[in-house]
Amino acid sequence: MAVLSASYCLWRRPPLISPPQPPPPPSRRYRLRACTDRSSLSPVQRTISHIENSGIIACLRANSPELAFEAACAALGAGITVLEIVRSTPGVFEVLHQLIKDHPTATLGVGTILNAEDAQNAIVAGAKFLMSPAMVKDILSDSQDCGVLYIPGVMTPTEILSAYDAGAKIVKVYPVSTLGGTHYISALKKPFPHIRMVASQGIPIDLAGEYIAKGASAVVLSDAIFTKGAMAQCNLSEISKFAHIAALQGRQAVDRRKRC
Repeated sequence: MAVLSASYCLWRRPPLISPPQPPPPPSRRYRLRACTDRSSLSPVQRTISHIENSGIIACLRANSPELAFEAACAALGAGITVLEIVRSTPGVFEVLHQLIKDHPTATLGVGTILNAEDAQNAIVAGAKFLMSPAMVKDILSDSQDCGVLYIPGVMTPTEILSAYDAGAKIVKVYPVSTLGGTHYISALKKPFPHIRMVASQGIPIDLAGEYIAKGASAVVLSDAIFTKGAMAQCNLSEISKFAHIAALQGRQAVDRRKRC
């Protein structure tokens, strides 16, 4: 089994994060309590800007916190600036907390968030954004004042407009490859040029630029960067190689978009 001899960074398991849990109000099962940034500059708008300037959201899922941390470090060290760790990754909130300490300039978030309790834990750990495969109204309404961007998943024009009208600043079109790929993004942007969209699911690196050219604010790259073989073998050099290519293609596509 090919394993990179030199680790990019050393996993250090931080203390388990145990935020205080206030009693929930009668109207809702969970409330988010981690809102701390009240500055005049919107943290949500800064996160959106980072995503749009990157063009790439690297999406990582792993079967252990150690592998998640090492793979994330490899990608961030190779030029990725926006990274999402899937909620099902063991120790996801601990990993996120440590990554934020070691990579303070990166924009880090948690994906496949399905309920307000997980959203709260992600926010306490330091997530700058949360992503879901569908629209979860509790997360959207509770996170609006917390300085954390929520990106709900949408599929149809009706879902896109409903999420936008409810307050979503950007939506994730999922599963985009199944729905028609770049042609679907192009078609959606005609009636909704004012709605920011992230394209997600099954996108290869060499199509990232085309998605951005067709109107996507950014694309989510998962297996294209964190390939199944590289993750199985802990091949950090391969992860680093694909992360570098993806980051470069994202920047080039964003530069072309800005010139248009």
